[in-house]
Amino acid sequence: MTAVPPLVEPGPALTPEQVSRYSRHLLVPGMGMTAQRRLLASRVAVVGAGGLGSPVLSYLAAAGVGHLTIIDDDDVDVTNLQRQVIHRSDAVGTAKGASAAGFVRGLNPDVSVEVRHTRITADNALELLRGHDVVLDGADNFPTRYAVSDASVALGIPLVWAAVLRFDAQVSTFVPGIEDAVSLRDLFPVPPRPEDVPSCSEAGVLGALVGQVGSIMAAEAVKLVCGFGEPLVGRVLLIDAVSQRTREVPLRPVGAVVRPVEREHVREIVPLPEVSPQEVRDLLPGVASGGPTLLDVREPAEHELGTVPGALLVPVGEVLSWEEVDHHLPDGPVVVYCKAGPRAQRAAAHLVRLGREDVSVMTGGILGWIEQVDPSLPSY
Repeated sequence: MTAVPPLVEPGPALTPEQVSRYSRHLLVPGMGMTAQRRLLASRVAVVGAGGLGSPVLSYLAAAGVGHLTIIDDDDVDVTNLQRQVIHRSDAVGTAKGASAAGFVRGLNPDVSVEVRHTRITADNALELLRGHDVVLDGADNFPTRYAVSDASVALGIPLVWAAVLRFDAQVSTFVPGIEDAVSLRDLFPVPPRPEDVPSCSEAGVLGALVGQVGSIMAAEAVKLVCGFGEPLVGRVLLIDAVSQRTREVPLRPVGAVVRPVEREHVREIVPLPEVSPQEVRDLLPGVASGGPTLLDVREPAEHELGTVPGALLVPVGEVLSWEEVDHHLPDGPVVVYCKAGPRAQRAAAHLVRLGREDVSVMTGGILGWIEQVDPSLPSY
């Protein structure tokens, strides 16, 4: 069992109103008055006010964390509302941080909130995270995750981290300074290339799963602040929402960090030509009569939302499994598209490596098609 001492000294005695508000916490073994006073004296930074940030902020505010810093540079989009439950429909188009802060203030007046409407990077992470007791990372990209992790290590601040995609999730807690301390760079010594990691906007995510994972993250933060229980230190919790099974794998230090630049030049290819959606529209009359092949490499669920007329529907994973092209595609030019571009680039590059020469990518993917050619299709 990995025990971590309390991170925060107890604050002032609870008022009668606070005793009533937090009474269900006060009855929990390991909590009590002292632990609640630690929570009210704590300062917690939350990176991202989206899918994971929503339950994290909800439960930390309800728990009585004294100060929350919300770091997010994004605005609320209608596609967020399926899982980012602290944002309302009338917040669409407004800053996520401001929307989240309004939710927190409405939930618990004991909690002070600071919003930093900025993207956290390696250049500003130290300044943004300094002075906090715990950091919770709900970011959706590796550059941000590494920036947060590296700053947390440098500052000696415990970090609760998680990632969610489709039905799967990973959660862990990193505590610098302890024996055999690990960080995100021990879990991912070399970051994957951006095109190899689909985002939620490309692959989707089960809304209820981010609630489950964010609640686990909030519980980890409470345990760290108060100093009870066994945090997820040296362990990665894996969650499969389809089977509703969990398992964990041990995590140990890997030694020297391997920087990503060491492998960046391994698979360089000639830049792929691009064609605009309007140019693709002009090609459509010839598609059915031996003209160019339109290859839609999105997933089946995305195909159901609408496609370019006459397109061949083959998910990117299947395309990347091809060892030759001729049995799968007709002769002639190929125009590849996905939702916005990254998957189409991967598929097109694979076709080029297999020997197909006349391959191009539709600029902007199906979203560009919707914007420039067919606005009747739903955007997603």
